[in-house]
Amino acid sequence: MGTVIAVTSGKGGTGKTSITGGVGACLALLDQNVLCIDMDIGLRNLDISLGLSDRALMDFSDVALGHCPLTRAAVTHPELKTLSLLTAPMYLPAALTADKVRALLATARTLYDYILIDSPAGLGPGFRLATCGADRALVVATNDASSLRDAQRTVAELSDLRQIHLVMNRIQPKLLRKLRTTIDDAMNAAGLPLIGVVPEDPQVILCANQGLPLASQGRRGASLACWNIAQRIIGRQVPIMHIR
Repeated sequence: MGTVIAVTSGKGGTGKTSITGGVGACLALLDQNVLCIDMDIGLRNLDISLGLSDRALMDFSDVALGHCPLTRAAVTHPELKTLSLLTAPMYLPAALTADKVRALLATARTLYDYILIDSPAGLGPGFRLATCGADRALVVATNDASSLRDAQRTVAELSDLRQIHLVMNRIQPKLLRKLRTTIDDAMNAAGLPLIGVVPEDPQVILCANQGLPLASQGRRGASLACWNIAQRIIGRQVPIMHIR
């Protein structure tokens, strides 16, 4: 059975969509069958991060509400054949409930090794829908104090999950010394183990603008960091990246 991982954050702008796309593509390169689900209703951008812009015709609500099967709605990446996308609707249908989302994920577990969910920012109804069927979570934060505080609040909302890990994203080398203390403080306060440190990398934006997955840039910078996170997810022991 596959594992459902919610990629979330307390506040917007932490880069969780790029993390979802980057880690999802790297898991596919590690011979895992991966489904990325964009649950950021109304603000979907995961297709851009994966290099699948506007390819999806059906969304996850169509599957959850029984309008079409998952195998028809999920779009397979043209180059990474074990990577698929299920996009988000532009609005939240009134009939879409947590039970229907859990049923969708139960089906996805039979077809994929990993299901990564790009959760909307904040802790409202969209967040609860995106995390209702998760097995694990990656909480994405940057090094500013408000992001770390919101990450701690997010952890409190996910207390029933068996595994929650912290991803520190968009880290700048010149702030590394202060950041080390910030990471330690965040881990201690939230009780969160660190699964990855991702550097600030202009290739993230460049790849999205060119319609390419971040993993296409080879194993360096943010792409390497996502590769390392993907390896840790499947159980490999990999040192945390040293950002210089």
